[in-house]
Formats: sequence, structure tokens, C-alpha cells
Amino acid sequence: MDHQPLLNKKGRNKLQIGRLFLSVCAVGIGGSFQYGYNVSIINAPTKHIQDFINGTWYSRYQTELNRNLLTLFWSVIVSVFTLGGLLGIHIGGILAIRLGRKKTLLLNNFIAILAAFFMGIAYPTKTFELLIVGRFCIGINAGIGICTQPLYLGEIAPKQIRGLTTVGLNIFLTGGIFIGQLVGLWERSSGDSTWPLLLSTCCIPAILQLITFPWFPESPRYLLIERKDEYQGKKALIWLHGIDNYQTEMDDIQKEADALNGEKPKEILQLFMDRTNKWQLIIIILTNIGQQLSGINAIYFYSTYVFTKAGIPMQNIPYVTLGTGLCECITAMTCGLLIDYAGRRFLIIGGYTLMAFWCTVLTLTLTFQNVYPWVPYLSMCAVFAFILSFGMGPGGVTSVLTAELFTQSSRSAAFRIAGSVNWISFFTIGMVFPFIVNGLNQYCFLFFFVDCVLIASFIFFIVPETKNKSFLEIKREFQKQNFRQNYVDSTDEQDTNNKL
Repeated sequence: MDHQPLLNKKGRNKLQIGRLFLSVCAVGIGGSFQYGYNVSIINAPTKHIQDFINGTWYSRYQTELNRNLLTLFWSVIVSVFTLGGLLGIHIGGILAIRLGRKKTLLLNNFIAILAAFFMGIAYPTKTFELLIVGRFCIGINAGIGICTQPLYLGEIAPKQIRGLTTVGLNIFLTGGIFIGQLVGLWERSSGDSTWPLLLSTCCIPAILQLITFPWFPESPRYLLIERKDEYQGKKALIWLHGIDNYQTEMDDIQKEADALNGEKPKEILQLFMDRTNKWQLIIIILTNIGQQLSGINAIYFYSTYVFTKAGIPMQNIPYVTLGTGLCECITAMTCGLLIDYAGRRFLIIGGYTLMAFWCTVLTLTLTFQNVYPWVPYLSMCAVFAFILSFGMGPGGVTSVLTAELFTQSSRSAAFRIAGSVNWISFFTIGMVFPFIVNGLNQYCFLFFFVDCVLIASFIFFIVPETKNKSFLEIKREFQKQNFRQNYVDSTDEQDTNNKL
């Protein structure tokens, strides 16, 4: 008797799609969601935290805190998050190899709970230094999540919807930013007594992932290629893809395992020394730098000024700013729906091209802001259009490229490199950006225009399309660039030998 569930093939496919969707949700809530949430949540209680630092300093030393020193303390609380993230990227990459993707993501939640504890007790203990410790810990958590989440998602999805699955990283990241902005509005209306609770809410996504994610399997590619555990790998594939479809994925993984021939996971230095990954590394480094230098941070900096000039009352601007976060969420989801249909190249090149256009529009409208009454409204439209363009292209596709350009033995080290570049660029632009704005004012968008044009051109000439291709097919295509005249496709060579 057949003991399989009495479902037709269509029903079974729906079941597997549902399982993949739930896997994305279970991973994302404790992964990139934490990154986005903790980037935005710190903005709302800025004044309250600064008052707390001032009051604590006075109770200790009976003197007022110097304004420059207060600014330094506040800057450290905000920016130490990026240093924790940089450390977390490397911890995540190492643990993902040694413990597996699933265990790494689960253990990472305890770091978030520890961070919530430190930030929660800072106020009652009158110890603002604990805010620095807590922000550093939650930065580590975000770094581990940003590194390990796309590893897991890229490895569990079939190639036909790998882009959609991996874009889950950006969907939950932008969702975290939006929820952080939304909760921040509640904090603004609740007074100065709720901010310790607000910062401690980072434990909620961690607890949700600890409850939900244990029900999902480990990455089958990790089990089969790195752990050589055929039984658990097959079991994971059947759970994810169904009894009718798992063999196709199994064969694809086996081909990759045979090509790697027992090759162990590479370290960062080994990856840099490996000529077979030369152009893949150049691509992920330049695209991650380009993403941070694209001007998205400048847009958020100028948004309040633009909205004010458009006649929006100051008390309503936080609600309009919330709309920018909602825009990012919508475009991240739209990117996810389009990426496996339109392709990676079309979306990312189109995104950067549109961003370059809107940089030009913003430069002109901000320069002539007071000349015509309709110009501020055009500036406001340009702000939203720029955010939409970013979310449709660079915001969603960059992490997908990192997941797809490398085979199993190189992927973890590649994410550590891409993550390090991203966090360092994020930290650098945060330090340098105020000087760029002060020096160039609205003409800073010309700098971002150049960045967008250069990155779009680089991708157009160098980066191949990767949709619907296996990891081995993508690697084979890159060998033509990495070795130029010396490269001979193994399949072509085999065909030649057969003819002879």
C-alpha cells in the first residue's frame, strides 16, 4: 500500500512551495530582520538616551558632561553596531562551516537575547556603558545573520526560484527597517520612560526564530557536500522539494560534489589566491562598495529637508518618512517576484541607471528649490523614486549575486569577504558622509551619480546572467574570463574526444 500523502502532483508542489516560503520566514525573522530593525530603532530615542547619558554623568561626578564628549558617546553607541557586525560576519562564516547553517542561526539568537539584556538593564543600573556593550552584541548578531541567512537560503532553493528565495534577505532587512520606524513613532508619543524597553525588543525576533526554526532541516548541500551525510541530506531534500522532485536536486548537488572532488571549504586568503574565483571576487567587492556609495544614505539624510520644503508640517514628517521605509519593503518584495523572470542583470543595471537619473533630478531640484513652488514636490517625488529604484535593483540583487557566483567550497568565505566589504563601507560612509554633505551640499548627488553610472557599466560589461543556471554552470562560464585563452571547457573537451 502507498503510504505517501494522498495528494496529487499539483498539491504536492504547493506543499513544497509553502515549506520553502515558511523556511524563508523562519530564517529571515532572526536574520536580516535584526539588521534592519536595529539600524532604524536607535534613531527614535536619540534625545532620551543623550539625556540619560547626561544625567548619569552628573550623578557620578556632579558636573555637566561636555557637549563634545556627549556627541562622542552617542556616536560610539550608534557606530559600535557596525564593528560588531564586521566581527559577526567572520564568526558566522566560521561557525557555518563547523556547526552548519541551521545550528549557527539558532545559536545566534542567544547573542540577541544577551544584547537585549544589557540594553534593558542600562537604565535601571544607571550604566550607559552597557548600551555600548549591548549594541556591539546585537551588531555581532546582525553580522552572523547577514552572513549565514543567504548561505542557507541559496542552498535550499531550486535554481528556478533561487533568486526569489535569496531575495528574502532583503525583504526581511527592509521589513526590519520599516518596523523599527513604526515602533519608533510609538516611542515618540510615549515619553522618555519606554526607550529601554524599546531597545530590548530585539529579543522578540530571536525568540520567534528559536521557536520556529528547529522544525526546518539543515541545508542539504551542506549535509551532502561538506558533511558527506547522504541519509540526512536526502531526508532534507525530500522535506524541501517533495518525493517527486528531490532527485533532480540530488543529481545537481552530486555533480557539484564530484567536480569539487572532496575539496575542503576555503579560507579567505585561499579564496584570494585561487585564480578560478578572480572575477567573482572582483564583482562582489565592487558591487558591495557600490551599493553603500550609491547615495541611499544621502536620500534619508535629505528627506526631512525635502519634505519640509514641500510644506509638510514638522510633526507629520516622521509619518512621511515611514512611507520611505514602506517603499523599500514594497520594492524588495517586487524584486523578489521579478528576479527569476526578468533576470539579475536587467534589475541591477536598470536600478543603478534609474538611480543615476534621479541623482541628476535631485541635484537640479535642490539647487532651484525656491525658484518655483512646484519644485519641492518634484524633489519629494524624486526621493521616493530613488528609493524604489534602489530596492528594485542594488538592494535586492547584490546578495543574490554573492550566493550564486561561488560553489560550495568557496561560498562561506565569499560571504565573509562581501560582508566585510559591506560593513566597512557602511562604517566609512557613515564617518565621511557628513563631510561630503557639508562640502558639496546638494551637489553631493553628483558624486553618487558617478558611482551609479560606473557600477551599472561594470555590471553591463562583466557580469553574466545567472538565472536558471546551476552553480557549476555559472562557474564554468566564469572560467572563460578567469583564464581567457588558456581555458578549455571540460564538456567541449569531452565532446572532442568522443568525436575522435
